[in-house]
Amino acid sequence: MRSPQDQALCAALRQEMLLARRGQGEDARREKSRRICAHMAAHPLFARAGTVLLYRAVRGEADLAALAVSGKRLAYPRCLEGGAMEALVPWDSSAWRRGAYGIPEPDPERSDRLEPHELDLIVCPCVAFDDHFHRLGMGAGYYDRYLARCPETAAVAAAFAFQRAQRIPAAPWDRPMAAVFTEEGALLAP
Repeated sequence: MRSPQDQALCAALRQEMLLARRGQGEDARREKSRRICAHMAAHPLFARAGTVLLYRAVRGEADLAALAVSGKRLAYPRCLEGGAMEALVPWDSSAWRRGAYGIPEPDPERSDRLEPHELDLIVCPCVAFDDHFHRLGMGAGYYDRYLARCPETAAVAAAFAFQRAQRIPAAPWDRPMAAVFTEEGALLAP
């Protein structure tokens, strides 16, 4: 468990970064997202992966839609009760619905379910990241619990360069990312 001070730091950092993310213009977000996707698509972690878990961008997140033309088998998260998450591969572009927190997710009736071990790469959304490759998410822990189920699968984050924080207090369950992709390039864990 994080200390009360670390919880307060995470809450303040989350608020600051979400405000900054919302504050950038749509044109800037679109261009930065395009560059993030280009850096990711060119990187061996993505190039070698046959099956990738992506996310659909909401609330100013880096948009990874350009990666959908990569020829990969693309899965997307679906949030379940109790903080669990599953990976679904939608059958077509109409197999989507609004899910938890208003986030678009594949319709489970028109998608294939994947087991965590079937994924080669997991791309995590990110509110903030630090130089130790810790990521700060929205705080519900869905990705943290899911990553614990697939310890052998590479996990990376997509974020804008301004989302880099000096320090993110890591909890015992926090898994450092193998890389963070920003519009400036790939930051790789040692």
